[in-house]
Amino acid sequence: MVSGIARRTFLTTALGGVAAAWPLAARAQRAAKLPTIGFAGSGTASTQDQLAAVFSRRLGELGWIDGRTIVIEYRWAEGRNERTTEIADEFVRLGVDAIVSVGTPVTTAAKHATSSIPIVFAAVGDPVGSGFVASLSRPGGNVTGLSNQAPDTAAKRLGLLHDIVPGVGRLGIMVNVGNPLAVRESEEVQSPAKALGLTVETSGISRPEDIAPAFEALKGRVEALYVCTDGLTISNRVRINALALAAKLPTVHSNPVSLEGGGLISYGPDFKEMCRRAAEIVDKILRGAKPADIPVELPTTFRFVVNLKTAKALGITVPYSTQLLADEVIE
Repeated sequence: MVSGIARRTFLTTALGGVAAAWPLAARAQRAAKLPTIGFAGSGTASTQDQLAAVFSRRLGELGWIDGRTIVIEYRWAEGRNERTTEIADEFVRLGVDAIVSVGTPVTTAAKHATSSIPIVFAAVGDPVGSGFVASLSRPGGNVTGLSNQAPDTAAKRLGLLHDIVPGVGRLGIMVNVGNPLAVRESEEVQSPAKALGLTVETSGISRPEDIAPAFEALKGRVEALYVCTDGLTISNRVRINALALAAKLPTVHSNPVSLEGGGLISYGPDFKEMCRRAAEIVDKILRGAKPADIPVELPTTFRFVVNLKTAKALGITVPYSTQLLADEVIE
């Protein structure tokens, strides 16, 4: 896996080097002359900088080059809901021309902060149920984007776990109870778990300090751990996976970056592709299109990643047939 320092170095290079490091005042002054995009992630720079780089690269291909024809302001909520409000309010004060949000919490904060600035969500779980849009085909208002909502993904993750560790009978679920979409995901796991004959124990967290006690609560009661993905669990992925390894628990995630530190498998939408498509929506808006008229897109590409290093550490042999299904194998 790439280290956080390497990721930050890569991001600075990919996003224009010096331009990405400009002081806020200088970049705000520049933004007065160029269209400005506020890019907000629910996680940390180390977990989402590659998504930001894909977004910036695609905008560049469309003629919007950071520091030359556009300015992009990057902010990271680091899994803290209060930080999402600060970011959204800051973007409004800066007078950005559009806000791009990665994750439901930052999208919620942006929508609460403005009803006029276009908002493009690059990945949210349920845009209609969350009140972001009136419908997928006709969003209405100032918000549109891409939903990572897809049927049966929880069932697919559990199916892959069952293929790799068929003897598992007791499943733990770790969920940020402060994120309604994460809670909904935890509920969606129940039915496929029951179909596989699994009993389920749910352990809720709402801050980093809750993680260790959550593992204590699950100790001896589960044989695998399903981690509901959100900014909090992604930001603390290394700690979660390290504790899971120490407890000999294989972990299931939806985002490949969550495997860092010892996660076993991930299966979910290709978030890089979604950020690439988000850049194309922003391009349309900058050229005069209205968010209300741009349909919400659904994921079309999914990625399955398996970590053989973790499997070896847990004494698990991943079937070769399952390895062949993987888009990426970490060795």
